[in-house]
Amino acid sequence: MAKADAKKPGQKTGLLKRLGPGLITGASDDDPSGIGTYSQAGAQLGFAIGWTMLLSYPLMVAIQEISGRIGRVTGHGIAGNVCRNYPGWVIWALVSFLFIANTINVAADLGAMADAAKLVIGGSAVVYVVGFAVISVLAQIFIAYKRYVAILKWLTLVLFAYVVALAVVKVPWADALKGLFIPKIEWSGAFLTTLVAILGTTISPYLFIWQSSQEAEEQRINPNKKPLKEDVRSQERELWRIRLDTIIGMAFSNLIAIAIIITTAATLHQQGVTDVQSSAQAAAALKPIAGGLAELVFALGIIGTGLLAVPVLAGSTAYAIGEGRRWPVGLSRKPRQAVAFYSVLALSVGLGVALNFTPIDPIKALYWSAVINGVLAAPVMAVLMLLVRRPNVMGKLVVDGWLYWLGWASTAAMALCIVGMAVSMLMPESS
Repeated sequence: MAKADAKKPGQKTGLLKRLGPGLITGASDDDPSGIGTYSQAGAQLGFAIGWTMLLSYPLMVAIQEISGRIGRVTGHGIAGNVCRNYPGWVIWALVSFLFIANTINVAADLGAMADAAKLVIGGSAVVYVVGFAVISVLAQIFIAYKRYVAILKWLTLVLFAYVVALAVVKVPWADALKGLFIPKIEWSGAFLTTLVAILGTTISPYLFIWQSSQEAEEQRINPNKKPLKEDVRSQERELWRIRLDTIIGMAFSNLIAIAIIITTAATLHQQGVTDVQSSAQAAAALKPIAGGLAELVFALGIIGTGLLAVPVLAGSTAYAIGEGRRWPVGLSRKPRQAVAFYSVLALSVGLGVALNFTPIDPIKALYWSAVINGVLAAPVMAVLMLLVRRPNVMGKLVVDGWLYWLGWASTAAMALCIVGMAVSMLMPESS
């Protein structure tokens, strides 16, 4: 009788085992280019920009949970559902822009990782760019899926480096908390541009694609699971798991972003250093102000989170194009079973490497990547919100209630970001 209470085979226990696509998605949101955005925000605007991270949190949670649901309920990622329910030009317009934005983002992240490695141990940035790219591609192709996902989970811990960096600097907490909880809006081009950059960094199309595709893949490789619309017996447990995973993953993402903003606001902004154009530059600028430990921790965090984010960026590109073409897709497949999928993944990283050896200004490239992401996010989210209300897509599990309306609020916020970005680009610079 004692055996009656034993765990059932395959039953997951413990919080960490319940976390997966949401946690990895949230952590990859704090990629090196995102760290650069948060560093620039803290250096330029100080503590006054902190409230934006609390504003973005519920919007992130809503759209990412909806993305996860569509993957688990249908057994296909977002691109797979779009190509089955809309004309071909819709999916190809979306994946073309996604490919461009993600490839530029990969290039910027590899460059930032290389600069951080050079800052810590010296050597050639060229070697580091190529080395990090090769590691990222080979790991995705040749490491077994379950082991690779476990590695990504553990890599999320490197983001605590920014909590450590926050702990070693002196912070006027009264000012920091005021900036976090009391919104302050400036009607200036600099503020609107920074606001758009922050929201565009925290709510990005590649995050929707990755989480939905990973939920679909987790279902596909488990012989005991079917898409929820075909087998609703576990719907309550599975939908709660997705919600918990997303809530924790996005909270982790925003906690780290807040730590970065407060760290750079308390050091760089307070000392009058307001022009920080990359994460590696932020790390170097911290040294004379906050000491060598802050610089080291900040730089190591850039390398670690880059090793997490580059595979997610390239992987989301491969999932989107592969699902749009209805190829065999998935990191759980062996290379010979998904040649086209892995070729797109390698191509995205390879082009990212190549961009680091062109005369293109990486800062301008990253800016235009943010522009493309911002413009792309709203239509992708609108299509997603229309899909999750269709019974032929979601069966009886269509999204409704507060989650549905919060998803539309997130979509509207991104649409306003596009308008704000256009306005900020047209506004004359203040003297």
